[in-house]
Amino acid sequence: MNTDPRLITFARRMRHEPAPTERLMWKLLRDRRLAGFRFRRQHPIPPYIADYYCAVAKLIVELDGDTHVGREEQDREREDFFRSLGYRVLRFWNNQLFEDEDAVLVH
Repeated sequence: MNTDPRLITFARRMRHEPAPTERLMWKLLRDRRLAGFRFRRQHPIPPYIADYYCAVAKLIVELDGDTHVGREEQDREREDFFRSLGYRVLRFWNNQLFEDEDAVLVH
């Protein structure tokens, strides 16, 4: 499957300009720090971009901030799409990560 070059460009830009929460989550996941699993950040899975993606575990981790308030239906559709491809989706609010990063990692 060919990925739209615009989606790839957008994902690259998001990797180079991470939000503070994304930076913290990446610090926790990068370099196989979580149980030896390799994660990618801002990984295109057309037509979406997964915040954090682990191919071996078929796991997607999504972080939501204030911009997701009122977008619950779109987020549900996105999750349903990922699940239809066989991925498990974990979704956390930014404040959950800032308040208790260990609890998020244990989830």
